Amino acid sequence: MSANAERPTAATTGRSRPSPLLITVLIVAAIIGAFVVFSGFYADILWFDQLGFVQVLQTRWLSMGLMFLIGFLAMAVPLALSVQIAFRSRPVYAQLSSQLDRYQELVEPLRRVVMWAAPAALGLFAGTAAASQWETAQLWLHRRPFGETDPQFGLDIGFYIFELPFYQQIVGFALAVLFICGVASIATSYLYGAIRITGREFRISRSARIQIAVIAALYMLALGASIWLGQYASLAQTSQGFLNTGAGWTEVNASIPAAQILAGIAAVVAIFFIITAIIGRWRIAIVGTALLIAASLVVGVAYPAIMQRFNVDPSARTLEAEYIQRNIDATRSAWGVDEMVETPTETRTDAEPGALRADAETTANIRIIDPAQVTDAFANLQEYRQYYGFADQLDVDRYEIDGQMQDTVIAVRELDLSGLDDDSWYNRHIVYTHGYGVVAAYGNQRGPEGQPVFLQAGIPTSGALGDYEPRVYFGEAMPDYSIVGGAPGSDPLELDYPRSTEEGAGNAETTFAGDGGPALDNIFKRLVFALKFQSEQIILSDAVTDHSQILYDRHPRDRVAAVAPYLTLDSDVYPAVVDERLVWIVDGMTTASTFPYSSHRSIAQAIADSTNPNPQVAPGQIINYVRNSVKAVVDAYDGSVTLYAWEPEDPILQAWNEIYPGTIHPISEMSGDLMSHVRYPSDMFKLQRSILGDYHVTDPGTFFSGDDQWATPSEPTASNADTAPAQPPYYLTMSVDGQDPAFTLYSTFIPRDGRNVLYGYLSVNADAGSTDGEVADSYGRLTLQMLPKDQSIPGPGQVQNNFDTDNQVSEVLNLLRQGSTEVINGNLLTLPVGGGLLYVQPVYLQSTGATSFPVLRKILVAFGDDIAFEDTLDEALDALFGGDSGAQAGDSGVDPTTPEGEPAPEEPGGEPAPPTDLQAQLDAALQDAGAALQERQQAYASNDLVAAAEADERLTAALERMIELTAQIEGGQSDGGQSDGGQAETPAPEETPAPEGSESP
Repeated sequence: MSANAERPTAATTGRSRPSPLLITVLIVAAIIGAFVVFSGFYADILWFDQLGFVQVLQTRWLSMGLMFLIGFLAMAVPLALSVQIAFRSRPVYAQLSSQLDRYQELVEPLRRVVMWAAPAALGLFAGTAAASQWETAQLWLHRRPFGETDPQFGLDIGFYIFELPFYQQIVGFALAVLFICGVASIATSYLYGAIRITGREFRISRSARIQIAVIAALYMLALGASIWLGQYASLAQTSQGFLNTGAGWTEVNASIPAAQILAGIAAVVAIFFIITAIIGRWRIAIVGTALLIAASLVVGVAYPAIMQRFNVDPSARTLEAEYIQRNIDATRSAWGVDEMVETPTETRTDAEPGALRADAETTANIRIIDPAQVTDAFANLQEYRQYYGFADQLDVDRYEIDGQMQDTVIAVRELDLSGLDDDSWYNRHIVYTHGYGVVAAYGNQRGPEGQPVFLQAGIPTSGALGDYEPRVYFGEAMPDYSIVGGAPGSDPLELDYPRSTEEGAGNAETTFAGDGGPALDNIFKRLVFALKFQSEQIILSDAVTDHSQILYDRHPRDRVAAVAPYLTLDSDVYPAVVDERLVWIVDGMTTASTFPYSSHRSIAQAIADSTNPNPQVAPGQIINYVRNSVKAVVDAYDGSVTLYAWEPEDPILQAWNEIYPGTIHPISEMSGDLMSHVRYPSDMFKLQRSILGDYHVTDPGTFFSGDDQWATPSEPTASNADTAPAQPPYYLTMSVDGQDPAFTLYSTFIPRDGRNVLYGYLSVNADAGSTDGEVADSYGRLTLQMLPKDQSIPGPGQVQNNFDTDNQVSEVLNLLRQGSTEVINGNLLTLPVGGGLLYVQPVYLQSTGATSFPVLRKILVAFGDDIAFEDTLDEALDALFGGDSGAQAGDSGVDPTTPEGEPAPEEPGGEPAPPTDLQAQLDAALQDAGAALQERQQAYASNDLVAAAEADERLTAALERMIELTAQIEGGQSDGGQSDGGQAETPAPEETPAPEGSESP
């Protein structure tokens, strides 16, 4: 018979071979899947390399890979050895039960696979878990001392921040490995007869006994180490007693000694198991284990509970005083409020003439433009095209204008494709690629019709900020990706900005000339990004050339988070024109949660307020240490990221600087122009004010009694006070506690019992410095003005209620609400001036037209129980302080005139003479308002928008005359013509024209 005849065939063996087509399909699918995975990694490499932070990616990947390998081997090798040792040392002639025989028959065909596959599978899980802890390992390797010690063990704080978490991870991992090895050893020994249970008889082979006893001894040693480390961990955990965080009297005198005792017992039990392995007697090990369990219940649980109940609780104020003081000191140090200046402040509540003269510079800089209310005004006046947009919440900054520092409300005109009707890929990713310029308005001025007064505006951009690169390729509201760049000399494809009629018809075009994203200089890279963004157009479009770049991940916060993943970033990213560039400034904080004795706070809960009700932070992120260690700058044109070490002495930042060497620049490299725009981060200030609600108290007895706990007031303008979020802090230029006026961030405190009276005024100097490049010594100085508790100083909620219920104010507001207009209350500011607290609130009006926007019409002010409601801040302050405030706020924008447009005649005392026949004028104004309202309704019915707008203007003018005349009549009846009430602003001689397509409200 031939060899071919003897070879078994598929038919004789009963097995069929897979078809070549199936094999080919599987290979192709595997190649495609591998390429897709590889393309994701390769795209990340290109992105980080272009940005100059590829070492960040390399360090992270190498660390994760090494930790994965360590975790895999640490689990898989001991487990495989345990199973192999148990199997190889099994009794060869052991008599098994019929049940075990059946189990062996089932397991035996797969035994070799299971013995190696199971450890490998568990090793994968363990490796993944270990890889997630790579940051803990890196911080341990690069640990730095804090230079201060804890009050209980005398260890450096760095031990708790860098070392303790790492040691706990190792011990926890070891316990898991030993437990799994023990279970696998017992199961294997039982399956193969090394452990036999027949009736009441229990038999275990010598080899199995030694193996299991050794594993149990190692487990007890690891358990003892875990218990020992637990005593240190208790310093950053919630106390059994009164303390929020840290070891109190019970922990120090009962729980910590108990942990030391239990750790010692665990070590002794480990010795008992070693003895068992040698002599073969299990009784001593079993008794030792039972003793450990009993001791943990008695010494570890019952004894501390008894001491707390019968010793501490009856005398808690006395016994806990020392530990409360530890908690207070550590919390204030960890949260950076230990150097806060606390000053008792005598506060007056009566407005006297000339009281503001000493605070003239503060009152001149009072910001009457609310950045949360003027977005629509910016949009209607400065967007110009439907593909531009502004943020919902604008930013507050300061610029030197004509030699004076001026608070400004600033916004970036970003690209917003949601308003673009064209949905073609080419337009959305090739043509519309960037926004254009910033728009900035004076914070303390308004236009003749209540609109913002711009100091930088227009397209092309012009104004007081000078020349700078206006194109915005990186911002807070950019498309997912854009493809830019082109060969030298080629025709530009990107829309730059819409030309004005003076410049000619059409749009200006441009070509990106920076280095902002990975280059698409070959077909392989285009394929990579086509897979990443699921778009074949990246490969097919003739607009994509070897000179093209792809810009993505364009939000400044996302870019900083990618290159500095160890930072907790402030939620408010703000723009600034610096060194002829437009940049975004991002504050980065280093945080920890294991600072001994420091109280914890949830970041999300602490920073949530009316301007940021749902903070974008990691859920459940709870910390008890924070430092504003990094200032990051992102260029709006090319997306470059620069990190500056703002607090280089922070040990956590020092550790990360060693992990990612060369990525953080010293503060000396920061330009003076940039320094002048850096500010104190609002999120950090919110965290600190959350802490100071409790920890403004430094006396243990007072802290224990809890009778002086504070809270942040709720947003006073919210419709429902019960569910209102917290009032946000505000940036203002002002003088605090006699200091020189500076750019300041402030907030207020009311008692936590719900009474809306002021107890504290917290402020921080947010001005980092001037253009000389030196950080001001006063920057970051926290000042807490303690207000007298024997006076009823109204809080924001109470003041808002006074505004809403004041007869004259409500009458004026009711008139303003006529004619289909809505009254909007702006931010309620609180300023320490005139020896007391001055409240200032802008009042906006908005018509119901589709393109209307809020305009600033009136100003409400209050000092104590006195209220004034006028057209301008100057008038309101003069009315409140008897016409002799000694301050010039400079917010009017226009001079008030009589209804006829002529200045009112003056009496010998310098006051305007009251007009005659006021009632007749009021009747005429009422008739004019009725006629204008009827014409307005008829115009809308006929869809004549031009006529409707004209009628709306006549209606507004008539209502303003009615308001002014009503105030004059009531004032003349009550006090001879001098009114505290509202006096409406009359139309200015000239009105600022609105841009095309907008409607005046």
